[in-house]
Amino acid sequence: MILTDLQSKIAFNDYYNEDPADQVQRIAAIKADFGDDLFLVAHHYQKDEVVQFADARGDSLKLAQIAASNHAAKHIVFCGVHFMAETADILTTAQQHVVLPDPMAGCSMADMANPFQLTQAWQALTARYGDTILPVTYVNSSAAIKAFVGRHGGVVVTSSNAGAIVSWALKQAKHLLFLPDQYLGRNTALALGIPKTEIGMWLAQQNHLEATDPDNLRVILWNGYCSVHQQFNTTQIDHLRQTYPDVKIIVHPECHQDVVAAADEVGSTAAIINYIKAAPKGARIAVGTDNNLVGRLIHTYADKKIMFLNPHSCACILMNRIDLPHLAWTMDQLAAGDSGHEIKVDADTAFWAKKALDRMLELS
Repeated sequence: MILTDLQSKIAFNDYYNEDPADQVQRIAAIKADFGDDLFLVAHHYQKDEVVQFADARGDSLKLAQIAASNHAAKHIVFCGVHFMAETADILTTAQQHVVLPDPMAGCSMADMANPFQLTQAWQALTARYGDTILPVTYVNSSAAIKAFVGRHGGVVVTSSNAGAIVSWALKQAKHLLFLPDQYLGRNTALALGIPKTEIGMWLAQQNHLEATDPDNLRVILWNGYCSVHQQFNTTQIDHLRQTYPDVKIIVHPECHQDVVAAADEVGSTAAIINYIKAAPKGARIAVGTDNNLVGRLIHTYADKKIMFLNPHSCACILMNRIDLPHLAWTMDQLAAGDSGHEIKVDADTAFWAKKALDRMLELS
């Protein structure tokens, strides 16, 4: 097995020595040969070299909806990160195979909440609040976390539907545990009018609830975050406003609440795209989200003055693991009758995770 793995690694490394133009032609040819049996989806944060082959692109909500509705393709090549491919596997049929070009394309935020930590947190919080607390997880979480949430009557949210889903959840329970992204949770709660005094923080590493008035909390946040969206700050916004008085700022809700408050607009990747699409010709807009998407928007809407909120920020390094060589290797594997890096969630985990996902899809 060690020799086989080593040989496989050496063989893959050869893909970085190939002519990219040859890989583009080969991917396109294999994709055409498969026809409707292969469906390739890409998240908005993917590189252009990958997005060019996408049958569909979208944010987490759209990709989840697409996965749930596609029953024809035998192979779904998912150009995103691991939790997204897990979600696709959960929502597709047993006869469909979800393939992730690089299984190391994970999500640091999703890794900030694991089942052991969540079980400890839940035991402590239910000891205090009884059955008056409901778990809500961001889609940026593992299948195991989604399954835990599903078992306990909870729901999944995305950045597109967080407001509507959290509003619904607050009507179902007195207290919410929102994980793993503290910033999406806080920004959503504040937008819904929840006072800051009614928002607490669960410190997973310390197994401790941080709050000034624990008994009156409505929303308890997990202390996770997105490293990409922590690269934006109010100093950057102030500088742009001084330099370009006509600039409009739009940011993702995974940003710090001070950044969201200072921006003109806040929205998911889909909302950001729609905002720029609808803006008039010549509009100057600075965008605070992953730079792969912002760069694509600059190119797509050349008649508008689209800018990076932070031109020195880096794109998601884990999302960027999906590149042309990995996609070419995956397509070659599929053409040879091998499923490549197939993502498969075990039946019990998938059953309960689907409960939480279905609740979201029904409410979206």
